[in-house]
Amino acid sequence: MGGRVDRRSGGAAGRGLPHTTAEPPKRRPAGRTRRARTVAAWALTALLAATMLLPFLWMVSTSLMSELEIYRFPPRLLPAAAQWDNYPGALTARPFGRYFVNSFIFAVGVVLGQLTTAATTGYAFAKLEFRGRDRLFMLFLSTMMVPAVVVLIPRFLLIDHLGWVDSYAGLISTELVSVWGIFLMRQYFRTVPRELEDAGVIDGAGPWTVFWRISLPLAKPALATLGLFAFIEAWKNLLWPLIVTRSMEMRTVEVGIASFHGLFITNWPFQMAAAVTAVVPIVLLFLFTQRYFVQGIQMTGFR
Repeated sequence: MGGRVDRRSGGAAGRGLPHTTAEPPKRRPAGRTRRARTVAAWALTALLAATMLLPFLWMVSTSLMSELEIYRFPPRLLPAAAQWDNYPGALTARPFGRYFVNSFIFAVGVVLGQLTTAATTGYAFAKLEFRGRDRLFMLFLSTMMVPAVVVLIPRFLLIDHLGWVDSYAGLISTELVSVWGIFLMRQYFRTVPRELEDAGVIDGAGPWTVFWRISLPLAKPALATLGLFAFIEAWKNLLWPLIVTRSMEMRTVEVGIASFHGLFITNWPFQMAAAVTAVVPIVLLFLFTQRYFVQGIQMTGFR
């Protein structure tokens, strides 16, 4: 009996072999895992940034090439010799001075109109109580599903009937309302504490005074965000100015840039040089308003 092997202890132990136990797998340190994730996130961000910047870099490079150099194969990423004369040549080939003035008037008019309509309408949807408010707001939002090209012909017929074709009134009037801007301002006004408005009402302030002196000053980040988006959309708008303007004196920058693209020939260096020049005001505007832009995006929230 004493020579029997206890099979419950395993054959190895019964044969006198050393007994081993399985060690638990080693875990990677948490700090190393977080570092790897951070590196991967930065690498992905850099790749996306490079993808976004590549067309802009190609535009700048093309603006400094000669016409023959563009059609060489294999294509070059950088010009052999920078043709800086393309910029004054492009800006004098068309009356771009007038185009820039028209685009600026168009963009500023659209910004002022959308800020006014979006702030007042968004405040009404956020703070005022009236029958059918939420249903009316949903009806407003549903119009965002309608493609803009669908209402292009009715808009032109309306402007033509009013006699506003080839005028600033025709350019600006149909762009004064932004449903997205109304939605943005509504979301922001919903974050304004009700106690601040109640304090103003206790002091004798009416609805307009509460809006103008309490709620609106607090909405500067959202207003800056909406203004930036409205300016960019108006500045790069091509289709509507192309349709509603007829004379060279009323053309905008985008229409002037498109004019370099002809039926049989395209002057790519001049077109890209004009495009680079047209981007400069937008970049400068963003640099001056980026603080309010980021703050507005963070604080609006979809509540």
